[in-house]
Parts: sequence; C-alpha cells; structure tokens
Amino acid sequence: MAVLLGAIADDSTGATDLANTLVKEGMRAVQTIGVPAQDIDLDDANAVVVALKSRTAPVKDAVDASRAALAWLRGLEPRQFFFKYCSTFDSTPAGNIGPVADALLTDLDADFTFLCPAFPDNGRVVRDGLLYVNGELLENSPMKDHPLTPMRDSRVVELMRVQTDRKVGLIKQATVSDGPAAIAAEVDALRRDGVAYGVIDTKSNADLRAIGAAAADHALVTGGSGVAMGLPRNFRDAGLLGDPTPATLPNVTGRAAVLAGSCSQATRRQIAVARKDWPHRKIDVHRIAAGDPVAADILDWAASQDESTPVLVYGSADPDEVAAIQAQYGVTEAGEMVEKVIGEVAAGLTAQGVRRIVVAGGETAGAVVSALGVEALRIGPEIDTGVPWTETLGTETLEGTPIALALKSGNFGGEDFFAKALEMHP
Repeated sequence: MAVLLGAIADDSTGATDLANTLVKEGMRAVQTIGVPAQDIDLDDANAVVVALKSRTAPVKDAVDASRAALAWLRGLEPRQFFFKYCSTFDSTPAGNIGPVADALLTDLDADFTFLCPAFPDNGRVVRDGLLYVNGELLENSPMKDHPLTPMRDSRVVELMRVQTDRKVGLIKQATVSDGPAAIAAEVDALRRDGVAYGVIDTKSNADLRAIGAAAADHALVTGGSGVAMGLPRNFRDAGLLGDPTPATLPNVTGRAAVLAGSCSQATRRQIAVARKDWPHRKIDVHRIAAGDPVAADILDWAASQDESTPVLVYGSADPDEVAAIQAQYGVTEAGEMVEKVIGEVAAGLTAQGVRRIVVAGGETAGAVVSALGVEALRIGPEIDTGVPWTETLGTETLEGTPIALALKSGNFGGEDFFAKALEMHP
C-alpha cells in the first residue's frame, strides 16, 4: 500500500490526535516514535505520522529533528506532507513553529502553506485571526498559565511573525465560507504579494473540509489535527484511496494504569474524578530532588494493589504549586525530573504485567513511549475527541508483547476520560 501522507508532529499526543483524525476519515495510520533507525512494520498504512519531542526543545534541535523526519518520510514517497502543532499554537516567541515550518518549506522547495490551528470539535476556532479556546480568547484561557508555553497573545498572525522572517497574511472567514475555489484564489493573491504563511479563519468542520480541499496541491499543510479531516477526500477523489474500513481496538488484555504529568486544567479535573475510585499516588518533586527512590517506592505500592483496579500515578499540580517548584528547581529541570520518574514507573508497571496504559500530557507521553522502547503505534478507534486507543508495534523491550496506549493531550477529554477509556477497553 502506497503512503499518501507523511506527517511530522511536535509531540506524541499531537501525533496520535492527527492520526486519529486521518483514521476517522478512512485512512490507515501508523505513528512512529521519532525517526526510525531501521526498517519498521508500517502495517499497511497509507498515512505515517512521525512523533517528535520537539515542541519545547531548543530551536536548533527542533529544526534538525523535523528535517530528519522529513528526509525519512520523503523516502516513502508520499503525495503530501503535514506539520502538526497544537491547536492552541503552543509556542513562546522564541519557539519552534516558525523555524520548523521555514525549514520544511525550504526543504520541499515550497513557497506557501496554511497556518490552521483550529479544532472546532475541541473548542478551538479562529475569528479575525484571533484564536479562541472554548469561547475565550487564548490569552484568557487556562493556556495562559501553561508551565512551558504560557500563551499570552491570541493573534495568530503576530504569534507567527515573531518566529519567522517570511511574510504572514490572513485569510478571512468570508473567503473561507465561499468555499475551496475562493480560498485557492486568495492563496494565489497572497503568493503574488510574497506571503508564505496564510493564517486562516475557521469556525466549523465545514470550513476545515473546504480548507483541506483548497490544499490539495500544496506540498505542505500545517496546523492542528482538524484541518487534516479535509485531506483524505483529495486522495479518494484522485483514485488513490479506497473505501474506509473501521478501526479496531487493540487485542490486548492485562492490568491497567493511568500516568498523568500534564498540569492543564482538564487533566487536573480528570485526576480529581479518578482519585475518588482508584488507588493513587502523587509524585513528590522534592523527594526526587533529594535523591529518594521515588519510582521504586511507587512501583512497590502499585504491586500491592488489587490487580482488577487501575492505579493512578500523577505529577500534575495547580499553577501556584508548579510556579513554586519551578522557582526552586528550574522550569526545565522540574519537568525533566517528573518525566524521568514517570518513564521509570511506566517501565516498571509493564514488568508487573500492566498492558493498558492511559497517559495524560504531551511531554509525559514522550517520556513513557521512550521508556518502553516503543517504535511505532497502530491507531485504533477514538475514545474522546482527538484521542484514540493505539497498539504498540515492534516493541523489542517488551519482547514483542503489544501494549494498548491512550496518549492524551493535557487539554483533551471530559472529566470522566480515564474511566471512559478503560471501560471502552476492558
């Protein structure tokens, strides 16, 4: 089966979010964890998403990793490429979205791409170039307190302008509402004016499908996962993609665990709900810093729990606690300490027989898949908007035994997400 779409995502949960969208639209998707160092089983995929850990990496590292991913994907000869970032455009002024997009355009010898972070099904829309989250301007949403990428500006054009030397323009809602032909005509006008990036107003899935149709001939599309819903039809209309087949749950049984590192408001609410019913342990950053065997203690505790009940391990905290910890230990250092422990806990839990793991947070997901030695994931059915169940492929450290993973962006899912995921995959 020919690969039609090659995608690069700046974290693991974003990658599964994108792959989930493509699967719902009838593509077969595989997610790789980083750039594969050897041949891997692509499982009859026609969409391949490379998950990087580049969202908050130093700019040069993010660019180098993204260019390496692009080079590997080009070897699969896809018809189109996609750069996936968060639907809240997570990036500081010195961040990575602009530099990575610049590098990808250069390597593909392309001169234009959309900037489309919108994801209406999850409350992210763009109006007059302003990004809204559940009806609030981005700068007023809980994202303003994100511990790594606090978003204090809602103007997507301005967010991008400080990250690139290329020209950034805006495609307004009136044009989008007129459909693909009107969007394409506006793109032609922007190109003549030297614009390389078109931030595009988006209020609905119909808009996303129109944008996707207008991007049929673009070498590169960038955005959140939402805009990808319009791309599979282009391949189908060209006779390159057959009828969709339903995604199936991973064929995995065993103990269950939830590992949460995100400090988002949504994840904190999900933890509060799960704590009422499940045994739980919070990761103590001060004990980690003191050199205590935090991961070992958690694993000893987990081994003593009833195997029929999921265990919850979390490092999530409210903004004031996060700020205090970061002030004491450093922003990067505090995050890395928690991620390291969660990775060690994930590896230890699988050694105890855990085979179904729900992970909350992009950085946390990266730590977990790295600790487990996961090479690739087959994408299964959706649990909640933007989050599917996945099944590990070619996991050498687990001696070929597959694990079911649900990798959730911190902001995604309802308050009962953890239970909902595990009830779906009992």
